Amino acid sequence: MTPLLLQAQGLTAGYGKMPILHDVSLDVRAGEMVSIIGPNGAGKSTALKSIVGFVKVSSGHVRFDGQEITGLRPDQVLPRGLAYVPQGRIVFPQMTVLENLEMGGYIERDGQRIREALEQVFGLFPILSERQRQKAGTMSGGEQQMVAIARALMTRPKLIMLDEPSLGLSPKFVSLIFDKLMAMKHSGYTLVVVEQNAAKALAVADRGYVLELGRNRFEGTGAALLADPEVKRLYLGG
Repeated sequence: MTPLLLQAQGLTAGYGKMPILHDVSLDVRAGEMVSIIGPNGAGKSTALKSIVGFVKVSSGHVRFDGQEITGLRPDQVLPRGLAYVPQGRIVFPQMTVLENLEMGGYIERDGQRIREALEQVFGLFPILSERQRQKAGTMSGGEQQMVAIARALMTRPKLIMLDEPSLGLSPKFVSLIFDKLMAMKHSGYTLVVVEQNAAKALAVADRGYVLELGRNRFEGTGAALLADPEVKRLYLGG
């Protein structure tokens, strides 16, 4: 069996004295795409933020690539190969596409490795290669989301975590972003995707987790969760 790349065990975390997550656990194996779904306020985004270090974990453990990373800051986690794409298509609007991507590779000092990373990113997102001189702020929402994802890939991460990558996009771009996620998986990336679009997220996932009120509710293969009558009734609208 492929080794565990990420193991979050018994995470309780939140903002101030308010816990949002209660004893949440999830595992990710190298090469997998894992989707996290659940209703609004279920703690999906908080789970990612607590793993990356944006939210303080009050109990539980996070191990990544064999190392304990519980309680580390995001700037300490990133160089270990864990990338995070927050929700909201955050780009530097006044910078060109190329400058945005170069900002993503800021921890890499080796010019050759930056060029190789750019080549790989342009292979996955040819439109960004064509538009590399365009200011990111003048692009459509879907194109900006591609810039945000591509920028995170510039560190050549072992694991990339994406928070609501299809949020607020037109149906055309939702399909395109999911196609890109699949292409990333086929290129060898390991992905964790938090997604409102539950049916689509489970359809592309090797495995999925359903969170509700900050707790683990269901877990299983993407196909098994899609077929589960209880999951269908509660989360997939039918």
